[in-house]
Amino acid sequence: MRRDTFLKSMAALAATAGLPLSALAGTNIKMMIPANPGGGWDTTGRALGKALLEAKAADTVTYDNKGGAAGALGLAQFVSGSKGDPNAMMVMGAVMLGGLITGKPPVSLSSATPLARLTSEYNVFVLPANSPFKSMKEVIEQFKKDPGSVKWGGGSRGSTEHIAAAMIAREAGIDATKVNYVAFRGGGEATAAILGGNVTIGGGGYSELSEYINAGKMKGLAVTSGTRLKGVDIATLKEQGINVEIGNWRGVYGAPGITPAQRKALTDMLLKAAKTKSWAESLDKNNWTAAVLAGAEFEKFVDDDFASLRATMVKAGMV
Repeated sequence: MRRDTFLKSMAALAATAGLPLSALAGTNIKMMIPANPGGGWDTTGRALGKALLEAKAADTVTYDNKGGAAGALGLAQFVSGSKGDPNAMMVMGAVMLGGLITGKPPVSLSSATPLARLTSEYNVFVLPANSPFKSMKEVIEQFKKDPGSVKWGGGSRGSTEHIAAAMIAREAGIDATKVNYVAFRGGGEATAAILGGNVTIGGGGYSELSEYINAGKMKGLAVTSGTRLKGVDIATLKEQGINVEIGNWRGVYGAPGITPAQRKALTDMLLKAAKTKSWAESLDKNNWTAAVLAGAEFEKFVDDDFASLRATMVKAGMV
């Protein structure tokens, strides 16, 4: 059969079935991960890709890591390069909101299309293995004596560990603007800095740092959850008399300019992936909490959380 005749036949078949021609070729998801390899967004994006394949919601998944500015660089690339693409997805979350508040980049999250929230995770604060400090109490005591001498390491400015450090300062009666926060482009860089003893205290998602804590390369000081994490023998900040609790949710956005039908199709794919065995294994392995929220409810959640985070950061002197 001639190529043009074949294409016409396929187009006719697609029209009869009410599907776009691209649907006949399978779904090839392009996953934007707006962070460098090794961090929470990278882990989430690749675990999600695996689940999409297992659910047969996608035939292939390709990944594009673009770190920097709390995800703003990846967001800018996603918005400019994926307009109208029904197969494009971007991992994002609370850290991106914080970065957009502090960095005020020219690109807006509202340019992309909200799909679904998938998980929530709490952070852990740790000490390098060779640290002279032994507890969060000792760190806070030094923090009170000389705030600038305590170097807090973590993700980009506006990350949940940055906000938590400012909240801890406020609870300790310290001017939050005096927090000596060292921001890194992603979880991998922050982890390397903690392991190298280049910061006094480090923070990050529990899933990112647990292997180093379990191997004795870092000492876990406190988690930012309201109650202890399942199977984790690290006290909460609240248990240690510091009234701070903050979570780190992660979700997925679609490209700008997609149709309502395309948005629904992508959302349904995510919901299908969230029911797979591999996704359940990822939740368990990384101590993530399932926190699925889709459609208009997710869109409202993002708007409300943006406003809430901004208020918290203004109060902490970060904005």
